Amino acid sequence: MSNASAFDVAAYILEKKGEITTLKLQKLVYYAQAWSLVWDERPLFDEKIEAWSNGPVVRDLFEYHRGKYYISGIENGDAGKLDDDQRATIDMVLTHYSDKPAYWLVRLSHSEPPWIEARGNLSSTELGDAEITLDSMAHYYSSLLEIDIESWKATAEEMADAEKTDILTESKRKIEADEVIPWEDVKQEFDIRLR
Repeated sequence: MSNASAFDVAAYILEKKGEITTLKLQKLVYYAQAWSLVWDERPLFDEKIEAWSNGPVVRDLFEYHRGKYYISGIENGDAGKLDDDQRATIDMVLTHYSDKPAYWLVRLSHSEPPWIEARGNLSSTELGDAEITLDSMAHYYSSLLEIDIESWKATAEEMADAEKTDILTESKRKIEADEVIPWEDVKQEFDIRLR
């Protein structure tokens, strides 16, 4: 069977999980592609994945949901185009990643070589659109099969939890120092960074 599209994968994820944030959807689509390269030895879809400041993003999918925070369906996606192996791969990805918050998935992707290497010398907050190659994804995620996966999961959990604590501490400090940024400014900055 030929590759499905990123829209078909996103439609399947939304059928299984219901409404989620667009940020989380992007990360789940990314991890579905990554693990398909490892387990099925083929990509799920042909659309490029880019290394944006908020982690891996499929630009075509972003253009579809631009301006939305939550999404519950993809009109131009057809989950029926996925074969049994593709569905099984996505189901495994959802089992491992879908209970995590979007910020956790962003932090995890920021700690992994495919995103880091594609970013080059850019800081984590600078705009960028370099492609995360299929080769870099296949190489890195297949290497995880050679290590103790439970140890890797524990390390990833600790890293994400530590980052969460740092974020909460910094947020508390800003509130106490009356340095809170108005929501309109936050939204505007978020929209700029996602372009």
